[in-house]
Amino acid sequence: MITIKIGGSLIHSAKKIVKDLTEYSNLIDNSILIVPGGSIFADTVRKVDPSQEVAHWMAVLAMEQYGYYLADGTEAKLIESLNIKENGTYVLLPYDLLKKKDELPHSWDVTSDTIAAWVAKQLGARFIKVTDVDGIYIDGLLKKELNASDIIGIETCVDAELPRFLIKNRMDCEIVNGNCPGRLIKAFHGDVIGTIIRG
Repeated sequence: MITIKIGGSLIHSAKKIVKDLTEYSNLIDNSILIVPGGSIFADTVRKVDPSQEVAHWMAVLAMEQYGYYLADGTEAKLIESLNIKENGTYVLLPYDLLKKKDELPHSWDVTSDTIAAWVAKQLGARFIKVTDVDGIYIDGLLKKELNASDIIGIETCVDAELPRFLIKNRMDCEIVNGNCPGRLIKAFHGDVIGTIIRG
């Protein structure tokens, strides 16, 4: 099982990425679970500025909206649980799952990044974040690999809670630029052109 978070920043190229993933999953003996970002739908939640508690659940519902968009016309299957019995590419609608297992803090420090990492942890799966940048830059330089502890309190392309979550659960996160054709498939084969965060 591979868990892939597709960032909302990729909304204009995301369907091509999902189509590539569905084709790839048909060739391999494995399943791919896509966790959607919040995209423009979560941006709307920020604009209306509800209470922190309400904002959390509205943002999770924003992930569901992006999830429906990702699956539309791509042959990826929508799923609301982690009970995946057949190989293929799936898009998670996370609201019901998170309501039943409400284990993460309710704040903007916890976005779809940490939620996707939590999903990967439940599945014991590899975790890849696909976004619109090459990875994490420190002092202007792209870091091929770093420790999660190195980025606590630093603004990067991952949410504020993710480094702590990776450390706590001894997980890694691979960051790949989804706008660069072929990079995600290369990452599947161990050739990560981006940043690996070690937890």
